[in-house]
Amino acid sequence: MKTVAIIPARGGSKRLPGKNIRLLGGIPLIAHSILNAQKQNFIDGVYVSTDDAAIKTIALKYGAKVIDRPDSISGDFEPTVSALKHVLETVDDEVENVILLQPTNPLRPDNLLKEAFGIFQKGNHDSLFTVSRNHQKLGKIENNKFIPFNYMIGQRSQDLEPLYFENGLLYISKTSLVMNDIILCENAFPMEVTHPFGNIDIDTQEDFDYAEYLLNRK
Repeated sequence: MKTVAIIPARGGSKRLPGKNIRLLGGIPLIAHSILNAQKQNFIDGVYVSTDDAAIKTIALKYGAKVIDRPDSISGDFEPTVSALKHVLETVDDEVENVILLQPTNPLRPDNLLKEAFGIFQKGNHDSLFTVSRNHQKLGKIENNKFIPFNYMIGQRSQDLEPLYFENGLLYISKTSLVMNDIILCENAFPMEVTHPFGNIDIDTQEDFDYAEYLLNRK
């Protein structure tokens, strides 16, 4: 049984064209996830699923195995699980666990993958994902009126009930889930990450600039 890392990377970014191959800290964005996965002795293979020739070239250069993604599952609205499932259907090896690393979350704390996989195995979980705590006062606007969601007007921020968001740093799932078009099951384990890297999800130039700022600080 094997554990593999899969990095899905399409070439059709609209808000930040070519983002997956843009240089961050001197190396292409996608290479950060490839190199991170390659450092882990429990990961038996690193795969990049892509429909883009430039991404494929870079992925191969950095030692990843590339699975050419068909156009039929490369559209803007195609769920990520389609790419993961296609990789598993393509490779010959028997895979037990899948680690999803999104290239748009390129910076991860040094021991994150190791710690997460340890929790995943020790707890015998079917899936695991990373979350970060949200410290903001949230609400919605209806009929030009702001309606607080997680606090009462006048309440101190430090007294807010803890709320968390899915930060996208990593996902771990049993292959059996992925083959049934599921990444996270209902009892997926939420692993809290307090590192600032949990706030990086690159979709715009501002996101990219913030990632560069944090990388330079590190």
